[in-house]
Amino acid sequence: MNSDDSALVATITEQALPLNGTDRDFDAIIEAARGKSLVLIGESTHGTSEFYRARERLTRRLISELGFAGVAVEADWPDAFAINRHVWNLQPDQPEQQVLAAFERFPAWLWANREVLEFVRWLARFNRTPARADAGLRPVGFYGLDLYSLRSSIRAVITYLERVDPPAAVRARERYSCMDHFLQDPQLYGQKADSGFSRSCEQALAEQLQDMQTRALQRLEGLGLLADEHRFHVEQNARLVRNAGEYYRAMFRGRPGSWNLRENHMFETLQALRDHLSHQLGEPAALVVWAHNSHVGNAEATGMVERREASLGQMARQVYGDKALLVGFSTASGEVTAAAHWDGPAETMALNPPLPGSHEALFQQVPQEAFLLDLRNGTLAEQLGEPRVQRSVGVVYRPESERESHYLSSRLPQQFDFLLHFQRTHGIEPLIERTPASGELGATWPSGL
Repeated sequence: MNSDDSALVATITEQALPLNGTDRDFDAIIEAARGKSLVLIGESTHGTSEFYRARERLTRRLISELGFAGVAVEADWPDAFAINRHVWNLQPDQPEQQVLAAFERFPAWLWANREVLEFVRWLARFNRTPARADAGLRPVGFYGLDLYSLRSSIRAVITYLERVDPPAAVRARERYSCMDHFLQDPQLYGQKADSGFSRSCEQALAEQLQDMQTRALQRLEGLGLLADEHRFHVEQNARLVRNAGEYYRAMFRGRPGSWNLRENHMFETLQALRDHLSHQLGEPAALVVWAHNSHVGNAEATGMVERREASLGQMARQVYGDKALLVGFSTASGEVTAAAHWDGPAETMALNPPLPGSHEALFQQVPQEAFLLDLRNGTLAEQLGEPRVQRSVGVVYRPESERESHYLSSRLPQQFDFLLHFQRTHGIEPLIERTPASGELGATWPSGL
């Protein structure tokens, strides 16, 4: 460690707020979150128990103390909506483990794990407390932001319309028929459409979304809170199908196009969800977002900008300004739950030691087991302002190529408002370790972010 790093470690040690495993650990973030529209909470790996548990405890406080109206996570919309139905207590006799079984596609263990299970149990209890239920308050919801559920989203649209508007279901079947040969392998649709071997469904998918937003579901207006929630659910599935078609075509043009389409979809979903909740509540709704650091952080402060890749956090900054609060996580050593390759089983893997010169190697010199940094602090922000590499592990971990696969450059104070660091961490505990092949390519190879 050079002399400059010694001075920086001393500043970090002075500024660091210890994490003692209690809810009071997050007082600084709770104060900063007052009046915010969005609080985006990240993770530097997709498989670290300490990140999930801290994120859950922080989110409980945002909901119970500050009135945040929903949680939007880096998961497919239909799968997450199964949890939403459960926390609304629409199926009170259904066990939580059965609800999490809705996550069938790789990596199911990303959300079907014991850490998420505890939060789902808490949220269902919170929504049915007498103070909320007797007052008729809208339940706090749980929603997905991702776009990989093409097949199940088409099925959800048609099934719903068959029940509420059969003529609209006929139109939907006709429009979606151009995808019939590709539902088992969506990437093949993208390849064929982009190569001119198959006509693009772009217009048909867009028309179906427009129909959902206008004629098809007008008859449901004014039928109450639950009917409006179902209306929005099926409209979002139609939005997802439209965007997924575009995403799979872009995959064969390469990054950054497909990455940016995914980020745009997540932000579009987040805005549509916030509008929906605000309409139901009669006032602006505040939302919590759970996603990887690479999505939650401001991409303009990282090496992603050199690849012309944007992020959800960057878009939130641009649209909401200081009404969006960005919170990141990091770890120095320990274990992570991840797969060795795309569609592989979940494994508990040992993390390599941090790369010299990385943020993690710097934080490893701080004599605290876990701590919180307020990166808005002027002195700390100035001293941490120089770019360093930062570890980023998704659902796939490749320790043999870690520098190329799992590190990117970042200027931490511009990337996040707060950072929580744990010196040693453990892998999450999956409830589903092996799932059928997803039918997806590892589009975010090699890390699976």
